[in-house]
Amino acid sequence: MTQNNSTEDSGLQESFLSHLYELRDRIIKSALAIIIVFVSLVYWAPDIFHLFAQPLLQALPAGGKMIVTDVTGSFFVPMKVTMLVAFLIALPVVMYQLWAFIAPGLYQHERKLILPLVVSSYSLFIFGMAFAYFLVFPTVFQFMASYNAPLGAEMSTDIDNYLSFAMTTFLAFGITFEVPVVVVVLVRMGMVPLAKLREIRPYVIVGAFVISAIVTPPDVLSQLLLAVPMSLLYELGLLIARFYVSKPSEDEVGGAKDADPQAST
Repeated sequence: MTQNNSTEDSGLQESFLSHLYELRDRIIKSALAIIIVFVSLVYWAPDIFHLFAQPLLQALPAGGKMIVTDVTGSFFVPMKVTMLVAFLIALPVVMYQLWAFIAPGLYQHERKLILPLVVSSYSLFIFGMAFAYFLVFPTVFQFMASYNAPLGAEMSTDIDNYLSFAMTTFLAFGITFEVPVVVVVLVRMGMVPLAKLREIRPYVIVGAFVISAIVTPPDVLSQLLLAVPMSLLYELGLLIARFYVSKPSEDEVGGAKDADPQAST
């Protein structure tokens, strides 16, 4: 008995170590993909940052320019932006490595669900960032610039502060655009009934405005630009989730009829 237990323990330990080694290899491959893309783009880091800052540069008044208040800011900020771009480009490889690691432990029907969710999550995150870059940034910066004119204040933004603001906004809108995926997963996995999600719709709308007030600049316009899409995406998630409602199997239906004699009469 003791020998059998020791054999089982050693087998479990070997299995755990093999999974740990595989996870290490997957992480290394993901990191290498990001590094390769970053090295390929690093030569164009100033151009990438200029494109990244274009919404703010267009909103600056005549003669306005971005400033650097940190000695190393002019070097590290473009590098950070380039690393962000490299991560987004290499993200499909990272997702594939994650998928390849967890796929052996999934059932067949779960594998069929994971791949569309991964593709849709990546696409919606990119759409959310594009929405922020092409619509939210120009609108907010023009709105803020209009407040500086009556004050006679010169609008000059530090590039590091702009990076922090842009990263926060990108993350907020990227996550916001994941709302349909979250709704579909909750319904498909049977965690929350679709009827319940419809019932709490008013609370979700209020929550969307609360979240937008926290993560966006303190003006009504930028808050609306986040809260309204979040509410609409929730409705889109409810619409799509109708096609993913898990139906009870024949055994479950038969068991329910047997449990309720009146159902058969």
